[in-house]
Amino acid sequence: MTDSKRRRGLMAASALLGGVLVLTGCNDSGDSSAEGSKKSQASEVDKAAAQDASEAQITISPKNGATNASINNDAKVTVAKGTLSEVTMTTTAGAAVKGTLAADGKSWKPDVQLERSTTYKISATAKDSKGREAHENSSFTTVSPANSFIGNFTPEDGSTVGVGMPVSINFNKAITDKKAVEAGITVTSSSGQQVVGHWFNSQRLDLRPEQYWQSGSTVTLKLALDGVEGADGVFGVQQKTVTFKVGRNQVSTVDANTKMMTVTRDGKTIKTIPISAGSPDNPTYNGQMVISEKFKETRMNGATVGFTDSDGKGEYDIKDVPHAMRLSTSGTFLHGNYWGARSIFGSANTSHGCVGLADVKGAGDANQPAAWFYNNSMVGDVVIVKNSPDRTITPDNGLNGWNMSWAEWTAGSQG
Repeated sequence: MTDSKRRRGLMAASALLGGVLVLTGCNDSGDSSAEGSKKSQASEVDKAAAQDASEAQITISPKNGATNASINNDAKVTVAKGTLSEVTMTTTAGAAVKGTLAADGKSWKPDVQLERSTTYKISATAKDSKGREAHENSSFTTVSPANSFIGNFTPEDGSTVGVGMPVSINFNKAITDKKAVEAGITVTSSSGQQVVGHWFNSQRLDLRPEQYWQSGSTVTLKLALDGVEGADGVFGVQQKTVTFKVGRNQVSTVDANTKMMTVTRDGKTIKTIPISAGSPDNPTYNGQMVISEKFKETRMNGATVGFTDSDGKGEYDIKDVPHAMRLSTSGTFLHGNYWGARSIFGSANTSHGCVGLADVKGAGDANQPAAWFYNNSMVGDVVIVKNSPDRTITPDNGLNGWNMSWAEWTAGSQG
């Protein structure tokens, strides 16, 4: 064979070999079959795992990552198609939160109110009917003080008050959605009296019936403000029920002209007491006033209510005023007076706007007129002042909404 023929033969063989290599490289019956087998095996494993998985379905509230969660009602664990076997709740600092598992094993909730601005973690385990376990974990953060509001209320739970005592709620933040907040507050009486709220401003809501409470009745205040958005991004956190009793019906009428006070109880006059009301320069407010506080002794400094001398000091500063009962926020009291001559009571109006009764220093003599009235009065009793040259007290100056007509009162409701 010539050299040229040998070279052509080698080239043809090389081309054929190259073609075989290319064909082999494109054939999908080699390594790809092994990969397919692996996928098939993985699918079988997944299928087997799914068949062996617990049917129990755990739900944790609030949802994972939630913020502004309620401190009362949001935290809860429930299960479907199974029963809970273990639930743990802790703060991020590791403090455990005690909780109670329902008797049927279907739910769990914490025993205590949660703290604000706190992140909590919940881990739950449940079993289905075959004993197979399911697990779920979640974390959430409760509402912060900056994003929540509370209402400070009076009267106190379990107290007994006079017939004039309204329910008064002062919120620690301005309320813009008054309708939503008022809808979360209900006041009912065993007497059946209709109770309506009145907003004095964005932070104060008082509730009362048209007439004084019926003596002997029980009043219930329910605060269902948890989660209520009172202002943009500001939520309520209170969920509370308060009850108080209404005592006997005692109303005392001060006549600034005759300088006498008549005390009636359940419609009958039980005492007439000489008084000294505000002087002509500083007359006592007229109107219906409610005793909001009682002090056996208290300090009264004129500077705190605008009565000052040229040196800026109070026109008076009495450190031991006996048997004092507050009638207004601005400083009107009905109190004992030991520094004035006995002759002024029933004959002259000499005070800076308060109503004075004869008393002794130290508040130790129960036979004094002021002591008698103090011992026979309670927070919520009504004191009416009439025939004074001053104007009628404003309804929001103390617990004195009774000076509004029912039409005026109900017009201030958002209910």
